[in-house]
Amino acid sequence: MKTFSIDEAQSLLPLLESLLKRAIDGKNAAKEIESQLVELGRRIYLAGGMRVNVADVGRQRTEMDAHLQRVRESVAEIDAIGVQVKDVDTGLLDFPCRVDDQVVLLCWRMGETAIEHWHTIEDGFNGRQPVDERFRRRSNSSNRPN
Repeated sequence: MKTFSIDEAQSLLPLLESLLKRAIDGKNAAKEIESQLVELGRRIYLAGGMRVNVADVGRQRTEMDAHLQRVRESVAEIDAIGVQVKDVDTGLLDFPCRVDDQVVLLCWRMGETAIEHWHTIEDGFNGRQPVDERFRRRSNSSNRPN
């Protein structure tokens, strides 16, 4: 498992924020199209049927699939870096970090200016604690197997 120092994780934030924004925008665009399609289905049901431009509906579905593909690709790029996507909607990321012979997770959420929190793997987001001096002393990343 790749682990990051706080400096390494911090240096990745501009790239990761860009990838997250692309994923969030894609997810929102896909949701909007899905809502339009659901509304169309509701209108068809309430009217007892109606003429539908099948080509337009097909185009919307294709567009929705393209947005969802961008979401998957963005998340896959983040994952390939070794960073864990915990929640696309809030832009929540975890960076594995080795400190005191234990792997913990540096925790960052879109909108935060820096990585200032960490938590154990078991405690998750609710167990977030402020980053302390132990993390600042660690300067090298490692690729130790699990």
